[in-house]
Amino acid sequence: MIILIAGASHTGKTVLAQKLLEKYKYPYLSIDHLKMGLIRSGNTKLTPMSDDKDLTAYLWPIVCEMIKTAIENKHNLIVEGCTMPFDWEKDFSSEYLKNITYYCLVMSEEYIRNHFADIKKYANAIENRLDDECCTMESVLKDNAQVMQLAKMHNVNYLLIEDQYEIIIDL
Repeated sequence: MIILIAGASHTGKTVLAQKLLEKYKYPYLSIDHLKMGLIRSGNTKLTPMSDDKDLTAYLWPIVCEMIKTAIENKHNLIVEGCTMPFDWEKDFSSEYLKNITYYCLVMSEEYIRNHFADIKKYANAIENRLDDECCTMESVLKDNAQVMQLAKMHNVNYLLIEDQYEIIIDL
């Protein structure tokens, strides 16, 4: 089984992947780690600050082939990251799709406004963010509104975080 976890920055994708790893013992791939490995190794001219569309165009074909390889070998894998396209299904045949479950994490405006201090507090819960100063309430509101709009437009499975941050996924 392949679990895809997408969503706006700071929604807890990596934390959820870590919890699923601990519960089900499925390994996970952080697309951000792949991105930084390719950038730091000099295998791309992209930078951590490159536009998400450029990062997605570069990274997603690689991630797709990794997912296909995992399915072909009957391996379980969790893949998480911001640079996952909303039309991801088009890149897989029906034989692959029956092995993939997709979740998109989105925080409501009310949740963000009521819990922004917590969002900032837990930003480094799993990985150290080197530059998190660009994370403002306005940027988080904007990112989540955009992700919600795209999730609805593409009719993808999204989990809305509204009152409290509690995501339970049973596989």
